[in-house]
Amino acid sequence: MPVVTLYTKPGCGLCDRAKDVIRGVQCRVAFEFEEKNILDDAALYERYKNDIPVILLDGREIARHRISPQQLRDALAS
Repeated sequence: MPVVTLYTKPGCGLCDRAKDVIRGVQCRVAFEFEEKNILDDAALYERYKNDIPVILLDGREIARHRISPQQLRDALAS
């Protein structure tokens, strides 16, 4: 089963919107979803501190800052 990962941090409005998109698509398409708080990992924080949210599919980046439901569905279908 595919895994969608959201790199996020508390208080990030764009992250909340991305999470809503991911959860909405998950209601129709089967995949695992995991959230990773970049504040919990110094390396992730240094890499993404100014670029969250970052969305990965099976470890491959598919979006930064924003994702649409169609973008996510297309990535999952490919």
